[in-house]
Amino acid sequence: MIALSAVSKHFDGKRGVVALDGIDLHIERGEMVSIVGPSGSGKSTLLNLIGGLDRPTTGEIRIDGQSVAALSDDELTRLRRDKIGFIFQFFNLLPSLTCVENVALPLHLKGLGRKEVEQRARELLDLVQLGHRFDHLPDELSGGERQRVAIARALAFYPPVLLADEPTGNLDTHTGAEILKLIRDLHERLHSTVLIVTHDNGVAESCARTITLRDARIAGDVRR
Repeated sequence: MIALSAVSKHFDGKRGVVALDGIDLHIERGEMVSIVGPSGSGKSTLLNLIGGLDRPTTGEIRIDGQSVAALSDDELTRLRRDKIGFIFQFFNLLPSLTCVENVALPLHLKGLGRKEVEQRARELLDLVQLGHRFDHLPDELSGGERQRVAIARALAFYPPVLLADEPTGNLDTHTGAEILKLIRDLHERLHSTVLIVTHDNGVAESCARTITLRDARIAGDVRR
């Protein structure tokens, strides 16, 4: 499902930074994988490259057999929209929009009809157990509820790939455990390929596979 071959990412500047250095990685369809490592090891850079938010300096990335490097900017945008869902640590919800409106936003961008958009958005909020919060604004929700809205938005097109960057990092222990359980349940139900960047050992160990990055390279790859 996801294949990286000799992928490197360099950032120019006064002190050139090698964020990733010669990464070879293959992730099968339907795997749930955690990515761990110290700060600055390249975890978020790796997730951004896989998600098409950035392009590698060298090497090749394939998503579902499609070479990312060969895509135009418009094609890359469509790939992200249709095949990749993103979950962020700080939710990235629009504060002036209700839960339904936040989830509906990517559906509107695809040009779906208003009735179909609202129905899909409500179905997604039901899926993450927020059917009672349709018309609430983000600041009327708890942190866990906001993350559930963000997850519903990430699932707008039921993408085959779900990328989560510290999805429990801004939550208390109990709420974080609930969000992790939700992600695991959705993984089993939707058969998505899930990658989670985390500093939480409990989150990492809940995945069937853990990849460790250190000094911009893969330092470990453990399957359970």
